Amino acid sequence: MRREAGHTVQTTLKSAISLEGVGLHSGKRCRMVVRPASVEHGIWFRRVDVEPRKALIPAQYHVVEQTPLCTRLVNDHGTSVSTVEHIMAALAGCGVHNALLDVDGPENPVMDGSSAELVKAFLSKGFTRQTAPVRAIEILGPVTARRGEAWARLSPSSTLNISFEIDFADSAIGQQALSLNMANGSFVRELCDSRTFCRNADIHAMRAQGLALGGSVENAVVVDGADVLTPGGLRHEDEAVRHKMLDALGDLALAGCPILGHYEGHRAGHSLTNELLRRLFAAPQSYRLVTCSPAMSARLPGVGVHLEDLPEAC
Repeated sequence: MRREAGHTVQTTLKSAISLEGVGLHSGKRCRMVVRPASVEHGIWFRRVDVEPRKALIPAQYHVVEQTPLCTRLVNDHGTSVSTVEHIMAALAGCGVHNALLDVDGPENPVMDGSSAELVKAFLSKGFTRQTAPVRAIEILGPVTARRGEAWARLSPSSTLNISFEIDFADSAIGQQALSLNMANGSFVRELCDSRTFCRNADIHAMRAQGLALGGSVENAVVVDGADVLTPGGLRHEDEAVRHKMLDALGDLALAGCPILGHYEGHRAGHSLTNELLRRLFAAPQSYRLVTCSPAMSARLPGVGVHLEDLPEAC
C-alpha cells in the first residue's frame, strides 16, 4: 500500500478476474466476476440474473440471514447471495477495500473449498492504490456472543489476532486449536489454502435438507472416524481449525472495515460470528473508527502480501 500524507490508502484490483465452478450447497454451475471499484465503494455483490434495481447486495453484517453452514446476504428486495465467506476472506486477506462482485446466481462458486484460487488470482492481477485513507475498527472493550457451549469474543489488541478451538468426535479432526497474528501476509501463507470440511456421517442428512448438493471430495475434506476420504489427504495436520479461522476472517470482513482486535472462537460458526458483530455495533463504547497511520496499517491483514507467499501446493 502507498503511504500518503501520514496515512495509508485504500486499494482495489488492477483489472477484473473471472472464476467459475459449482455452488457448494446448490450444486449448480455459477460464475463470479470480481471487478475493480472506485474509492469508498466498499464491497458489493451484484446479481446479474435479476433486474438491476434489485441486484445490488452490500457485503455488510446487518444483511446476513442466518442459515446453516454458510453465510447468506439478503437485500431489501429479497435478492440473496450465499457462501460469501471464502471470497470475503480472500479480499480481506489481500487488503482489497473496494470491489464489485458480479454473480450469475444465488451462490458463489466454491472452487476447491478454500480461498487459494481467489487469492492467487488477486495477487497475479495486482492492486491499484487509491486516494482515500484506510479506516479500521479498533476494539476498545470485550464483546461476547454465546450459544450453548459455543462462544465468540472480540477484545482489544493492537493487531488482528484470530484464535480458534474446535472439538469433533471423528479422530481425523478431534480437538484442534490455533492462534495467529493476521499481519504480514499470515492469511495468505497460513490459512488461504485450508478447505471446508465435513463428517461423512453428516453428508446424507445435509443433502436431505437441500444442503451440500455441490459438495464432493474435490472441494471439501471429508472425514470418517480416523480416515480422511479426500484424495491426497490433508494440506495441514490442523486444516480443519485453519479453515474455521478462514471463515471467521471472511465473516468479520462484513464489519465493513478491517478490525484491530483479538477474535476468539470456541466451537463457533458463521451465525455466532455474525451475532458477535451485531453485539459489537450495538455497544458503541466497545469500539471506535480510526484512520490508519502507516504503523497501524502495517498491522492489518493484506499489507505487503506477495504471490510468493502462497503455499507451494497453490
